Amino acid sequence: MAYQFDWGLVVSGEYGVMLADGLVTTLKISALSIALSLTLGTIVCVMRLTKVKALEWLSASFTEFFRNTPLLVQIFFWYFGSAAVLPVSWNKWLYAQDFEFAAGVISLTVYTAAFIAEDLRSGIYAIPKTQLEASRACGLSFLQAMGYVILPQAFRIIIPPLISQFLNLIKNSSLVMTIGVMDLTYMARQIESQTFHGFEAFTAATLIYLSISLLVSGAIQIYNVRVLRLGR
Repeated sequence: MAYQFDWGLVVSGEYGVMLADGLVTTLKISALSIALSLTLGTIVCVMRLTKVKALEWLSASFTEFFRNTPLLVQIFFWYFGSAAVLPVSWNKWLYAQDFEFAAGVISLTVYTAAFIAEDLRSGIYAIPKTQLEASRACGLSFLQAMGYVILPQAFRIIIPPLISQFLNLIKNSSLVMTIGVMDLTYMARQIESQTFHGFEAFTAATLIYLSISLLVSGAIQIYNVRVLRLGR
């Protein structure tokens, strides 16, 4: 018997609602992880550029460790092994929240932050050293020079790789379904298991991921053209 396609099954009714709920969860975990990874990546990058050896070593170890270990392993580590490394009070708070969601956010954040830190460091190296020296000569501290002079220019330079990191994070968020986060991929899998219409379910999920990626890429490109270039 030939396979009977039923596209209406996954875009309306109960299963359409499931996909919509999964999309909301995917957007939440992606948006939160993007904001946190950008913040953490910037901090790690600045630590790497200080003259404090302990901070340089710590930031270098962070980037090398998280860039060179699989994201899926990190997700499992934070989900199954976080109790062994986090303070008891933190674990109690995490378990009081949506622990699966929190573990997913933590793993996506630290993984992406390691790549952002290296991208930002390359952007800073593209700026003439004399700008930092001139800023310090004007009386700014190292952190003030970074915040007011160097980092704004570096972020302009690394817009393309930043877009790639954000898009990778959105796509990587599909892995959190392995620890029970009810994201878009999880919902598509549930629909497939209940209806045996996996082709329709995962085609819908694929098109949604594609739409999100194109929207994010387009929005950042518009920002790059209208804001950053006009500011030169």
